[in-house]
Amino acid sequence: MKDFIVIDDLSNQQIEHIFHIADDMAGIIESGTPLLCRGKIMATLFYEPSTRTRFSFQSAMMRLGGSVLGFDNPDNTSVVKGETIADTARIMSDYADIIVLRHPLAGAPKLMADYASVPVINGGDNSHQHPTQTLYDLYTIRKHMGPIGELNVGLCGDLKYGRTVHSLVYALARLGANIVCISPEALQMPDNVKKRLKLKYKREIETATRLEDVIPELDVLYMTRIQKERLPENIDYNSVSGKYVIDKSLLDLAKREMIILHPLPRVDEIAYDVDTDDRAFYFRQSGYGVRVRMAITALLLGALKIPDSVKSEPPPRTVMVNKKCPNPQCVLNHEKYLKPEFEVVSELMLGCIYCGYEPVDIDQTSK
Repeated sequence: MKDFIVIDDLSNQQIEHIFHIADDMAGIIESGTPLLCRGKIMATLFYEPSTRTRFSFQSAMMRLGGSVLGFDNPDNTSVVKGETIADTARIMSDYADIIVLRHPLAGAPKLMADYASVPVINGGDNSHQHPTQTLYDLYTIRKHMGPIGELNVGLCGDLKYGRTVHSLVYALARLGANIVCISPEALQMPDNVKKRLKLKYKREIETATRLEDVIPELDVLYMTRIQKERLPENIDYNSVSGKYVIDKSLLDLAKREMIILHPLPRVDEIAYDVDTDDRAFYFRQSGYGVRVRMAITALLLGALKIPDSVKSEPPPRTVMVNKKCPNPQCVLNHEKYLKPEFEVVSELMLGCIYCGYEPVDIDQTSK
């Protein structure tokens, strides 16, 4: 594995192995003896605001003995002069040994990985994916609930524009969880995600609009905030915010052993008095992000290796198609030197290799 761009870069066996490494990283954190990545430099290139992702990666690298450089405001970089992502990738490869990229265009990390000579990690790209978040979401569930297969997992809130749930739903499907998606009609899981679940993973998801109807059966409740900054003009934020609020009265309907997760930051979807409930796991979940990102960083830098006996995920089969990606936020529609490339998801579906969207009006002969 050279880069970590989407959750499907890892097989189920590799994910499980990373969990074991993350457990070991807890010992490094406690002992304060960083050795694995001494002398290595991480570049954190954040074109969008971040607290947890940026600082947990920086913490992870420093706890491994490495150092960090980067930016959190692209207005202070050559981006404002028109520098392309490809050129930034080439330049930063001479300055750092590994790159973490957060970007407002879907597919930007994949593009950077194509042109960088050092490993690239996706720190979140538009509404596409956030794979390291998914890893420590899964790690939290596995650590406290046991095997994920057959667990009832509810994903609640903004499922259309929230990138964390787009990575997570694929991983949960692969691992055998029963998935319930709870959201307003306007913020349901995107059609391209549902199609991929059905055609690639052979899985269907249950949907609901009322959390109180499904919470009694859930083992895990994954809350998300409404992505106000990504809502289109035709969706009024006030019309969808505050639809789902976890408070003490709602928890009376839930299992005592259910756990509540949240990628954070929260706005108004979890009442503060829930923080003291034994089922509130979102701050522990956030803390686990450091050890999981330590594991990924050490693996990509070659300080640790996954044994050859651990099955890896084969690379996707792709084809070049002379079609524009239908996603206006796809990097393919902004970096003009790119050529359209699509992953063969199934005989019925091609997905943009950058952002995951399927192309429109593709006839079978064009494949």
